[in-house]
Amino acid sequence: MNHADDLSFISLVSNASLLAQAVMLLLLVLSLISWTIIFRKGIALRRARAQTERFERAFWSGGDLNTLYQSASSNRHATGSLERIFEAGMREFLKGRERRLNDSGATLDGARRAMRAAFQREMDVIEASLPFLASVGSVSPYIGLFGTVWGIMNAFRGLANVQQATLANVAPGIAEALVATAIGLFAAIPAVVAYNRYANNIDRLAVRFETFIEEFSNILQRQAG
Repeated sequence: MNHADDLSFISLVSNASLLAQAVMLLLLVLSLISWTIIFRKGIALRRARAQTERFERAFWSGGDLNTLYQSASSNRHATGSLERIFEAGMREFLKGRERRLNDSGATLDGARRAMRAAFQREMDVIEASLPFLASVGSVSPYIGLFGTVWGIMNAFRGLANVQQATLANVAPGIAEALVATAIGLFAAIPAVVAYNRYANNIDRLAVRFETFIEEFSNILQRQAG
């Protein structure tokens, strides 16, 4: 039989032990889920950035705050994260002015707390599934290494019944074992790269949201005064 055929990827996987095949299958499933999250999270972050930029242009163009608030309230499901933060603060500010006309400090504190709560909710949504990428990136190489160690143990165990150990005897078993490590790296590397990139993008969005909260709080303070 041709040794090249013995060392083809399909042959290596099909000839591996059941435990090694289970490890490879687990890694492939993790990789598939990771790629699904990577594409979905990339689309979601691009949409969040575009919505943030669009609302910032509308907000800083000098438009009426009540008009922006009415627009955000009527289309809440179609708005972006920053617009929902604005809507939460503006709603609480208007309610506070109705209840406590002479206590501007309490009104501003209520608006700021509402915006911080909305900020936390939005960040929870934006950061969803990101820990999974981090887990896949950190755990997959070790899962692959486990499959490799198990395969190498089986390869050397098989040599016990061989009169003379040669490279031809041990090479297929070791190659089968190393496939698990290769698949582990295939699952881990994209997950780590995507996690680092998306975490950086999310941090930049969070800074923009927090900066807006402070600037909008100053605007509300001037209006309350």
